Amino acid sequence: MPSARRFGIVDVAVREVAWIWRDKVALLLVVGIPLIAFAILAATFSNAVIRDLRVDVVDQDRSKTSETFVQAISSAPGVNVARRSSDLSQAMHAVRSGEAIAAVYIPDNLERDIAQGSRPQLVIFFNKQFFTPGNIASSSLQAAVSAGVADLRADQSSAAFRPGPLVVEQYVLTNPALNYAQFLLRAILPTVLHIVIAISGGYAVGSEFASRNMREWFATAGDNMLIALVGKFAPYFGIFLVIMAIGLGIIHGLFEIPFRGDPVLVGASACLLIIAYLSLGALLQLLVRNLALGLSLTGIICSPAFGFAGVGFPVLAMSMFARGWGAILPLRWYIQILFDQAARGVPAADSARPFMMLGGLAVVYFGLAWLRLRAVARRPLRKLGETQQTDRPGRIGIVRAFTEEYRRVIRDSSVLGLIVLAPIIYGLFYPQPYLRQLIKDIPIAIVDDDSSDVSRTIIQAVDADEAVKVALRPTTLAEAQAALARRDVFGILSIPAGTEREILKGDQARLPAYVDSAYFLLYNRTLQGIQEGVGAVATDLAARSARPDGSLYRAALAKSSPVEILNQPLFNPTGGYGSYIVPAAFLLILQQTLLMGSATLSGVTYEQGGRNARRRRGTVSAVIGQSLAHLALALPGFALFLVVLPRIYGFSASGHVLDLIVLAIPFILSVSLLGQFIGSWFKRRETAVLLIIAISLPIFFLVGVAWPLEAIPPVLRTASFMLPSTSGIDGLVRINQMGATLADVSKDWMRLWVLTGVYAILAVGAARIASGRRVSDAR
Repeated sequence: MPSARRFGIVDVAVREVAWIWRDKVALLLVVGIPLIAFAILAATFSNAVIRDLRVDVVDQDRSKTSETFVQAISSAPGVNVARRSSDLSQAMHAVRSGEAIAAVYIPDNLERDIAQGSRPQLVIFFNKQFFTPGNIASSSLQAAVSAGVADLRADQSSAAFRPGPLVVEQYVLTNPALNYAQFLLRAILPTVLHIVIAISGGYAVGSEFASRNMREWFATAGDNMLIALVGKFAPYFGIFLVIMAIGLGIIHGLFEIPFRGDPVLVGASACLLIIAYLSLGALLQLLVRNLALGLSLTGIICSPAFGFAGVGFPVLAMSMFARGWGAILPLRWYIQILFDQAARGVPAADSARPFMMLGGLAVVYFGLAWLRLRAVARRPLRKLGETQQTDRPGRIGIVRAFTEEYRRVIRDSSVLGLIVLAPIIYGLFYPQPYLRQLIKDIPIAIVDDDSSDVSRTIIQAVDADEAVKVALRPTTLAEAQAALARRDVFGILSIPAGTEREILKGDQARLPAYVDSAYFLLYNRTLQGIQEGVGAVATDLAARSARPDGSLYRAALAKSSPVEILNQPLFNPTGGYGSYIVPAAFLLILQQTLLMGSATLSGVTYEQGGRNARRRRGTVSAVIGQSLAHLALALPGFALFLVVLPRIYGFSASGHVLDLIVLAIPFILSVSLLGQFIGSWFKRRETAVLLIIAISLPIFFLVGVAWPLEAIPPVLRTASFMLPSTSGIDGLVRINQMGATLADVSKDWMRLWVLTGVYAILAVGAARIASGRRVSDAR
């Protein structure tokens, strides 16, 4: 006698595991995509110490002294003298075209002016539009030039007056080696995974509407909706928990980054993150009861979450809307717990608030999904049969293909949303965390053990700097450190007893500064504010001891620093984070939405017309016509992102509109053709969104804007040129934000046309191959 069914969680979970195994797209989504993304990111950041950034040196003096500076730059580990331009115009062309990330200008008569005590200016120009590479190059060049200045001082006798200097001693907390892999990988791996989790949760539930049997799901659960939801989530929970552990293994095992906090708390937080995003993905599907639309909504909510999580740009500098939106995203709280525990090693009690917020969101989203599932069960959606539409017979030409494709997009709400509407939504939504551009008033603590006029002046000067504000005045360093662990402050300046006495004696006075480097932008800005405030006091003290005409001060300054080093940022002079990240991200959004839309159309065509429709779609004239239709549909979004929104948001934008259009045409065409090639292997419209939406972040770091090209392994760098985004983002950002011309980015332009031709051939060939054989039903 057969055993009675248990109607339990195990039955539902077994049913789901069997479906995942049969549906190859689900298996690839749940296991393959995150592991592939982890592998790409781990390889991308395998060079944690960035070296050999290409710089250009313009030596107008050509003296023994100037050669000393050139040798110092060549010896610096972070940079490499790749060019020796004859004038500044050539050097600027090299920076605009990407041949160098920075340029050093050594003026004429440098050696003579140093001998006369005139303090000549040596200028470092660095590309601030490419934020991370530019800042690293700037720091390396400043250190190299300062080393050259120190060599000059060592050769000079120094019997003249020198005021006692104030020196900020930097103590880097959390990540003392300033390891970029530690900072970025810890945030990016869970960010990629959270998108996959939400999409998987949505696909698991939405597929019941589209291609599976919802009544069977309910029956397996004994019509208990709580059992139905928990049983469906159980396999995904187990799989993603293992993948989360793999991500932590990459960070702490492969990269040997120390783990400093409570592993139980981090593990519990990971469980809550998985539950929250499985529930959120399922909830969106249950609300719209349309698989394609639900997946699109999930992508719109989850894809920009990295910006709202406060990793790159800190939460304290965001607008109220960005803070509020970020607060309802589980990733925001998980990242805070992860950084506090794994990186900063703070007491577990200090992570109680974000843990409660994360737990609350998990309960709320799961509860809403359960309530909505109960409502759907009472009013089940009638499953609609797929309508088979046979395309009109006859030879299809370019004009007809263009017309049919254009109409197909306009009539299909999901595809219209991907290609036309999604860029508008992203354009309004994505920049919100970054609109304030600069970080101001970062709270710090100052421990004043000197209690002198000088110490009070230092406190006033540091508090007056726009980057920081003195939020706490604890009496002991231990109190300040406890406030740092609680995130009440992000830096500590200590003024030791006897500081004023050391200055009056003419001796060096050391001021220890403890700065948390868990978040690099906060770290750099906090240290900058402290150094600027202390530097202003040091300058003022030296000026007070000088003669009324300033001659003694100038003489002392020339002795202590015979060369004035100017650090000049290019193309993004204010250092606005939004001006750096948003233009490149806009172009990646254009690529991803058009890529998904183009590939989705192939699935739509197969759903409606089968293999014959796919065969007609793969003719040469059809491929060309469809690409031109995609070009016409994508150009308005392109104009919005590169012409309209930069001016609304206050980002830099050049007037080279014609150059932008000329470069945009092969970029859009190559993306369209790549989508047609990929979509030729899909039988369902949703497959494109499922497999493409989670790869945005890995692709972004291969471009070279956020992560230096010199730090990317050569094999991976070469492979990245197969994607239009690598050449498209590089070229379009250089034209629009850096004032380059089409001639400056001619290599990018030619690569895009090559990709256009290659993907056109592949799209035609793939359509014929796929339509000529039976494709797996799992697709």
